[in-house]
Amino acid sequence: MGWKKKFSALETTLIVLFILVTIVSVALIVLLATGESGDCNGPPQFIPECPSILESERVDCYPDGGASKDKCVDRGCCWLPISETNVPWCFFSKNHGYEAVHVQRPSQKGFEVQLRRLPAPSLFGKDIEQAHFSAEIQTRNRFRFTITDPNKARFEVPHEHIKPFTGPAASSPNYEVELIHKPFGFKLRRASTKKVLFDTTMGPIQFADQYLQLTARLPSHNIYGLGEHVHQNFQHSTDWRTWPMFTRDAFPNGGSHNLYGHQTFFLCLEDNSGRSLGVFLLNSNAMEVTLQPTPAITYRTIGGILDFYIFLGDSPEAVVKEYLELIGRPAMPSYWSLGFQLCRWDYGSIEELKATVERNRQIGLPYDIQYTDVDYMEDKKIFTYDLKNFHGLPEFADDLHNHGQKYIILLDPAVATSARIAGPYHTYDLGNKMGVWVYEADGTTPLLGEVWPGETVFPDFTNPACNKWWVDECEKLFRELKYDGLWIDMNEISNFQKGSANGCTANDLNYPPFTPSILDDLMYSKTLCMDAKQTWGAHYDVHSLYGYSMTLSTEEALKRVLPDKRGNILSRSTFAGSGKFTGHWLGDNAANWNDIKWAIPGMLEFSLFGIPYIGADICGFFDDTTEELCTRWMQVGAFYTFSRNHNAQGYKPQDPAYFGANSELVRSAKHYLNIRYTLLPYLYTLFHHAHVNGDTVTRPMMHEFYSDPATWKVDRQFLWGPGLLITPVLDPGTSTVSAYIPDAVWYDYETEVRITPRKQQIDMHLPADKLGLHLRGGHIFPIQQPANTTVYSRKNPMGLIIALDDNGNAGGELFWDDGEARDSAEKGVYVHYQFSVIPGLLKMEVLKNGYADPHNLKFEEIKILGVSEAPSSMTVTHNSNVTAVPFENFQYDTNKKVLHVTGLQLELGQSYLVHWINEVYPGIERFDCYPEDNSNQAACEARGCIWKTANTPGVPWCFYPRDYGYITNPVTNTSEGLSFQIKRNTAHPKRYTDQSPSIETLQVDVKYLDNYILQFKIYDPNNKRYEVPVPFNIPQDPAIDPSKRLYEVIVENSPFGIKVKRTSTGTVIWDSHLPGFTFTDMFIQISSRLPSKYVYGFGETEHPTFKHDLNWHTWGKFAKDQPPGYKLNSYGVHPFYMCLEDDANAHGVLLHNSNAMDVTFQPTPALTYRTVGGILDFYLVLGPTPELVVQEYTALIGRPVLPAYWSLGFQLCRYGYENDTEIKELYEGMKKAGIPYDVQYADIDYMVRQMDFTLGDNFAGLPALVNQMKSEGMRFIVLLDPAISGNETSYPAFDRGVRDDVFIKWADGSDIVWGKVWPDYPNITVDESLDWDTQVELFRAYTAFPDFFRNQTATWWHREIKEFHTNPNEPEKSLKIDGLWIDMNEPSSFVHGSVIGCGDQRLNNPPYMPSLESKHLGLSHKTICMESQQFLPDNTPVRHYDVHNLYGWSHTKPTYDALLEVTGERGVVVTRSSYPSSGKWAGHWLGDNTSAWNQMYKSIIGMLEFSLFGFSYTGADICGFFSDATYQMCLRWMQLGAFYPYSRNHNGKGSKRQDPLAFDEKFQNVSRDVLNIRYTLLPYLYTLMYEAHSQGSTVVRPVFHEFVNDKITWDIHKQFLWGPALLISPVLDEDSYVVHAYIPNARWYNYHTGEAIGVRGQWLDIPTPLEQINLHIRGGYIIPWQEPSNTTAYSRNNLMGLTVAVDDNGLAQGSLFWDDGTSIDAYEKGDYYFATFNANKNTLVTNIWHNNGTNTADTLGLGYLKVWGAGNIPVVKVTVMYNGVFELIESFNHNLTTQELVISLKDKAYFMNMPIQVTWKTTFQ
Repeated sequence: MGWKKKFSALETTLIVLFILVTIVSVALIVLLATGESGDCNGPPQFIPECPSILESERVDCYPDGGASKDKCVDRGCCWLPISETNVPWCFFSKNHGYEAVHVQRPSQKGFEVQLRRLPAPSLFGKDIEQAHFSAEIQTRNRFRFTITDPNKARFEVPHEHIKPFTGPAASSPNYEVELIHKPFGFKLRRASTKKVLFDTTMGPIQFADQYLQLTARLPSHNIYGLGEHVHQNFQHSTDWRTWPMFTRDAFPNGGSHNLYGHQTFFLCLEDNSGRSLGVFLLNSNAMEVTLQPTPAITYRTIGGILDFYIFLGDSPEAVVKEYLELIGRPAMPSYWSLGFQLCRWDYGSIEELKATVERNRQIGLPYDIQYTDVDYMEDKKIFTYDLKNFHGLPEFADDLHNHGQKYIILLDPAVATSARIAGPYHTYDLGNKMGVWVYEADGTTPLLGEVWPGETVFPDFTNPACNKWWVDECEKLFRELKYDGLWIDMNEISNFQKGSANGCTANDLNYPPFTPSILDDLMYSKTLCMDAKQTWGAHYDVHSLYGYSMTLSTEEALKRVLPDKRGNILSRSTFAGSGKFTGHWLGDNAANWNDIKWAIPGMLEFSLFGIPYIGADICGFFDDTTEELCTRWMQVGAFYTFSRNHNAQGYKPQDPAYFGANSELVRSAKHYLNIRYTLLPYLYTLFHHAHVNGDTVTRPMMHEFYSDPATWKVDRQFLWGPGLLITPVLDPGTSTVSAYIPDAVWYDYETEVRITPRKQQIDMHLPADKLGLHLRGGHIFPIQQPANTTVYSRKNPMGLIIALDDNGNAGGELFWDDGEARDSAEKGVYVHYQFSVIPGLLKMEVLKNGYADPHNLKFEEIKILGVSEAPSSMTVTHNSNVTAVPFENFQYDTNKKVLHVTGLQLELGQSYLVHWINEVYPGIERFDCYPEDNSNQAACEARGCIWKTANTPGVPWCFYPRDYGYITNPVTNTSEGLSFQIKRNTAHPKRYTDQSPSIETLQVDVKYLDNYILQFKIYDPNNKRYEVPVPFNIPQDPAIDPSKRLYEVIVENSPFGIKVKRTSTGTVIWDSHLPGFTFTDMFIQISSRLPSKYVYGFGETEHPTFKHDLNWHTWGKFAKDQPPGYKLNSYGVHPFYMCLEDDANAHGVLLHNSNAMDVTFQPTPALTYRTVGGILDFYLVLGPTPELVVQEYTALIGRPVLPAYWSLGFQLCRYGYENDTEIKELYEGMKKAGIPYDVQYADIDYMVRQMDFTLGDNFAGLPALVNQMKSEGMRFIVLLDPAISGNETSYPAFDRGVRDDVFIKWADGSDIVWGKVWPDYPNITVDESLDWDTQVELFRAYTAFPDFFRNQTATWWHREIKEFHTNPNEPEKSLKIDGLWIDMNEPSSFVHGSVIGCGDQRLNNPPYMPSLESKHLGLSHKTICMESQQFLPDNTPVRHYDVHNLYGWSHTKPTYDALLEVTGERGVVVTRSSYPSSGKWAGHWLGDNTSAWNQMYKSIIGMLEFSLFGFSYTGADICGFFSDATYQMCLRWMQLGAFYPYSRNHNGKGSKRQDPLAFDEKFQNVSRDVLNIRYTLLPYLYTLMYEAHSQGSTVVRPVFHEFVNDKITWDIHKQFLWGPALLISPVLDEDSYVVHAYIPNARWYNYHTGEAIGVRGQWLDIPTPLEQINLHIRGGYIIPWQEPSNTTAYSRNNLMGLTVAVDDNGLAQGSLFWDDGTSIDAYEKGDYYFATFNANKNTLVTNIWHNNGTNTADTLGLGYLKVWGAGNIPVVKVTVMYNGVFELIESFNHNLTTQELVISLKDKAYFMNMPIQVTWKTTFQ
């Protein structure tokens, strides 16, 4: 029974007092201990500044797991839970980290910064309050920074190869560093592009004693490297993946745990330019890295310092080279180590070992190396062998050597403490004596663990005494057992006990405050205690260096036992720089299909880490393999650089012979190993490049084809170097592999046939015995006949496999030495060949001959793949001695296109030339000598050309011999360029005799006009010939400094040719060193090779694709009244093209020649110009970007005109209006329907009988109607044709023209050259039922054609326009036009030549008739006679033959000048015929198209081409001119046409109406909606027009202009851009409601929803209902817009808006040009407003750069701001600073689903003429 005591009142009081005293005492103790006081004046509570950022930008503040709100707040971090559990809920605030307190710059090495920790709560304690940031600008491409403790030394990695940098800092580095002071961070940018590559400002730096963290934003998601782990893919996922690094003995089973090595290097491919960066953290402590979708990386390490190196390169391969220069380039392996190898754990006995070796010899397996695993030892004790089970092991090793094989043994580091069977274990005893072990924390007690032999100690390889002990022990063993290499295992270091036999002490080393996410979450799991002592430091710091230090000691051992030979080391554990001494295998894998796949990413990663000698255990280490798996693994393993079949104890044997001599496995293994051995000279050469340059050997596809995004993720295929593609089967039960074929020529290695696929994914058929193996065109592979070992194969004859590229070229190298001598490359004891092939010639050039091979090796065979024709003869040249190769020694396989040469005796170490001669060129090398019709052999040979039939369509049968052309005289360098003469090669007959005499001597002038542009001109120095009278803007000062020029000009001799080479890349962009150059009076021909097949431009002709098809197509160029059609020359002539070079550089070429011509493309690639007169006057612009090409071209010919603002509105026209009432009703109907509409036209039907400057009776009310429309904000344009009727009794325009002598006449001046066009005879009634020719004969009047070159003609034309606009006699007939549409100005005539025909047949039917429409009818077809005479402004007479193509050009400027003077406003001129520089004055429509679906996409091509030609104001007749438009087609065309810069619906007489009112209400609604979008975006479009006018940029822009590094865009012509930011993807096919659109590699927003589409760099099927056109705004841009109205007169008064579409970094920029919209030369006079807009994260700023005159910006109110990509954290506060005053904005809405923020400013008076800053925040601070 219990009892209770009752306390008295006094007792109770005393107890309460005691408790109170105790509480107060405890509180005082706490306050004294913490230094905190309890008064109100203490330090303020830490308040985190939580950033408004995307979820992807959060940096985890609770990486140790178990985060909660309270725990997060305790760390001073931000807590915001979301549905995604992998996204940190607890993330860093903006006031964590450090601040810069002192910056010292520059220093001898770079600069330094003193840092002070910001007062924030600690994560894990012991924060370092003062830190030191040191930056070293080590090289132009290498930047190092460290963060250290300035007050206390910390552990730093003692690296064998990396030495301290002593300076000086590199000059002109390829990077720039921007420091941010608080919180401290920096941004490293690429200097050339300003792209930020490494940005540490994303998260705070953490630097505590045992927790160091750094986060960096990266430029792309293309991240590779970091190890060692099993990465199931080569390209990392950035979806919040965390990878620990801490060397560990663990199974590579596909988890994310840490494995054997510690590799902190990663590579990041920036984009498809190939530019890349690498990042290396030199830190050996346990760590983890997290990759997140920003993209960004966070490092967390628990010791040492932060010691980072950043490497820049122009390619991934270049970055790897930079990295290996720092850490040490790879070891050069022995030749024999590249042979096949066998091993297993536990052969059990020497008998089984011998049986395995013998059975594999018996099947003839190529096989160089045999291993023994731990079972060869006595009780698994190192430096012993089992005298019982492996008795005779030394003799076995000798037998291997006698058979040309090698022997490698395993050595583990752990040393048993127990004695041997027959006595003491001297290895252990000596180690004890020398004190070589790892010790416990006391520094004196050897740490005991357990490994294979039982209780063990562990050598400390960082101890010099241990190094000596190890070398001595290796030497003792070698005396007994002659091994050739050492395989070092278990060196992570592995321990079967946790820490030690005595456990591990509970301290901060064994249990640090933060443990990275390593396997078991325990630092000493399966290894040593972290407080163990080694010479280099605590095991905590050096654990991951154990394998590295063991490798260094093992290298010293091999130097001792094999002093003159390389030996071979294979280490399981590695660190940065291990590859300088060792290879690596991927560890203890298993026999399954996953591990065969995952081996490839592993090998590719170790290639990045500088360990090219790499492979996986073939057929798997653990588990029983299957024959199918092992067969496939032997196939791919034959192409592992380290090729070893290895399996484990207790599983079935898996050496090839075990499966049976006749098994499919053996047949397949032998086949591919023989191929391996054949290619070993190539592989060995690759290793030489790795050793001396740092190249990769096993190479990722993306290293070679980085411009193709499809290669960035390829990791089921790999390359040997640049040239051999390996495609294995990696799945069971299949004979088909989905393989990617990169963009190159490829030959199947086994069939030798060139494969067709290129740059595409294919299904490759690979039956059970086959592996995909392909040779890349352009490469030469040295080979050697194989044998069973390399000892014997190295005695066999050598050879070459030559795989030709598209141009018949190839190159390669061979490095050859004795195969095993140490430092042969460094000592120069080797042979080095450079091989090169150009068509018909192999050059074998010895660059170094420092080694004489004892076997007198010779190259005996050469295979050349891709030879198009059989050679007729072959010769070998050696030391000027030429020897013919017997005919029977070279065979040509017609089907395979392979030339096989045998019986050669080309001695290794000697240089040779091997020639093969084709009597005829291959098809693609033939240049047509008889392009006329009806060629035949006799006519061909009469021209001195070669006749040979061909089976390929388009290939000419008559072609020029090689030396046909001109021969170059000595070249003179002038101050401007080059000058010289050339003479015709008279060995060949003249092309024509009397018809067109040859010009025997020509002058060539090459002028370096500027650094980006050159001109070369070829002309007759003795007789003046016609030259085009179109003036260009020639730079005043030539480019005299060759170092600044973008080009180099090379003049070739025989035949004469000019080569223009891009200096930055070496690409030859123009190469006329080709046969066929001809210069006669009426026929000139010149050909040039092209650097690629990507050619755009040449016009005006309807092209089915934007990129030209180079498969033998000829395009004529001669201005003609010809509606668009395939290969039909149309209205204008533009002999300009742009070419994209294969490396994405671009250039442009203009032939300034206005005669009739044609251009032929052929797949060489090459083009041929043929023109019928004038001279050759070429201009080349070098870009190097496509947009720069256009800007440079328009700088030469003239910038595009800036049209009036109203001309960007929608326009209506119809040929066939009956009267002005019909126009009025249309106008009123459009107003009523509320459809935006600015311009109405009248076609020729408004005239009296189609005569210019007249007004027909049915249109008597037109002047009043025009005045009414203009008063309501509309504009009016009329058509004027050039032809003037001559059959009137009184027609002022004609009468005054005759008086002023403005019309074109015959050469003798006797009469006008009369034609017929639209005007009718007076007093007749036209019978339109008659055929056309009869109508022309009976009803059309004679017409005269003004000669617009003449000054008096311009004056006459101006007067006629002025009186038509302001009629002096009948003012009521004044037609107040706003623009002019000039048509039929090719010039077109309805009779051919003249009403009386033509007299000069030689001019009208020249000796060569270009490939023109109706060419059989001559040049005068549908125009005037070629002998017609015109006069230039200086009264120089010219033949129409020469200037025909300039008629529209000459017509345009007088029209433009007259319009401006008559109206007093800018207005607009639209011309049908054009020539280079016409765009200075006019826009252009694409002519009389047809209402057909295919005309829609062709209109895009036409606009893209005219963008290249310098026309920004272009479009096609919406809904088509000819034929009836269907409802659906016209609706889709209205959508497309709403995005033509020149947006006009126009159709022809006799067709149904097709204006919006002609259809139903739905049609009108859709038209209204899409035109409202256009009108909304007009400020953006007008700004683009301004940029075109001022800078020459394009408005309608090809997609590749913005994304030129993405080759997919090079073929796109069914989508287009407005400027850089608006992507238009229209429906172009009938009954199509899904658009298959390409989404380029950027962030894109749906215009209609404002939501980011989340797709980039890929094709997307976009649902597109009838009411919609697909529009996407590009992230990173700000689009100015305005509320729409029915006309621009009203919309220009509406509120302005800005759409801010942020990019991945939260940035955007844009601009706005604004003037009054009509003033003449507003830009030139400075009468305009121009502002730029910049958004950064949450702030928009406007910057006004120009504001002058009457631009009305002071009345332009900013009413709306849309922010797209505003994030999913609610915006709670918006402020505006206007005119220096801040104002809070209440009206905004943030849609968290679409992430669109809409801010309404319409109630404010914010005008655009003042700077405006808008800020939006997710907090109320």
